[in-house]
Amino acid sequence: MKLCANLSLMFTEVPLLDRFSKAKGAGFDAVEIQFPYEVDLNLLVAAKEASGVEVVLINVPAGDLMTGGEGLASVPELTGEYTKALSLCVEYATALKVSAVNVLAGRCLQPEKEVSYWKTFEWNLERTADVLAEHDILTTFEAINTKDMNHFLVNKAEQMWDVISRLNHKNIKAQYDLYHMAMMGENLWHDLTAKSDLIGHIQFADMPGRGEPGTGGLEFKKLFKIVQESTYQGYVGAEYKPTVKTEYSLGWMTSKTLP
Repeated sequence: MKLCANLSLMFTEVPLLDRFSKAKGAGFDAVEIQFPYEVDLNLLVAAKEASGVEVVLINVPAGDLMTGGEGLASVPELTGEYTKALSLCVEYATALKVSAVNVLAGRCLQPEKEVSYWKTFEWNLERTADVLAEHDILTTFEAINTKDMNHFLVNKAEQMWDVISRLNHKNIKAQYDLYHMAMMGENLWHDLTAKSDLIGHIQFADMPGRGEPGTGGLEFKKLFKIVQESTYQGYVGAEYKPTVKTEYSLGWMTSKTLP
């Protein structure tokens, strides 16, 4: 099973540019970053190359999503802003040589507009997939639980499978986050087996606290074994909030948890 560390949540004891080498020293050969855009791209590339890790995933910029807003990808009036965000993302993604880019659908805070938000999201998702396909970069999107992020447009696994089926685009797959889907009561075992061919990236954290494995109720030894035995061949991203110093939270990276 190929593991990667999320540098937005892990190794935050040091600045982002120093987290690459920290991750490498902890045993990760690959990393992912939620939003790398506040750091100079040349510095990021240099840090990546110096550490010897691969950057496998970043997100398209999401506007005000992380501060309680609706984001960019689903808002009909913000298609121009999303276009600019996608352009910036392509610049970072190609320079960092990422293998996948994730699109965050964002919130719909006005229920009466949900239909138009869905149409906008699917349109943006499709054109993102077209653009990224030219660079051989996979497009993913994810469902996020509504307890942590209220009114998030895509919040159920079935919604992801429906979008993939409806768009039928060879460059669109789901980013399946074990934490978010467990928080929504989804059947992780079923999805990781029956739907593994529709999954382009996997992330995990324990629940309900979003800490490292062993701090909550998920059975990671069983879950990781299912992933390893499935048809999924991609990375499995540790995207958790360490309850202790990051290096001390890595006890799960042993034969006791990993298959």
